[in-house]
Amino acid sequence: MDIVELVKKRSTCLRRQVGALIVKDKRILATGYNGAPIGCKHCEEVGCVREKLGIPSGQRHEICRAAHAEQNAIVQAAYSGTSVNGSTMYVTTQPCVLCAKMIINAGIRKIVFKGDYPDSLAMELLQEAGVRVVKFEESSEPRVIKD
Repeated sequence: MDIVELVKKRSTCLRRQVGALIVKDKRILATGYNGAPIGCKHCEEVGCVREKLGIPSGQRHEICRAAHAEQNAIVQAAYSGTSVNGSTMYVTTQPCVLCAKMIINAGIRKIVFKGDYPDSLAMELLQEAGVRVVKFEESSEPRVIKD
């Protein structure tokens, strides 16, 4: 989870920085953070459309310049020809419904997330699809999460 926290610092979102990491067989396959598509201006440069329109967190995902961290990690793996089928995704925030659907269809079998997000449909779909979802809990003791 420390690596995911580092990845999220690359985010260009003005509202929420999110990082994602896909792992299989103890190897990092891909990382992602939320930000504008390649070649497009980031919110840091042009401002936040959602903020300007007063859209609350967790609503109207399509009105945003950024792709989510989970989406970018899956796309990064695809771009390099890396299968994520049977992998685990670590993410700083519980996935939204859009990301949950991509995670399910990409064949990711487990999600370890840190922060909550108000999207019960995402959790319902992940459970229905058999994706194991684990909330990461900080502790003073080193903790190993097995894939």
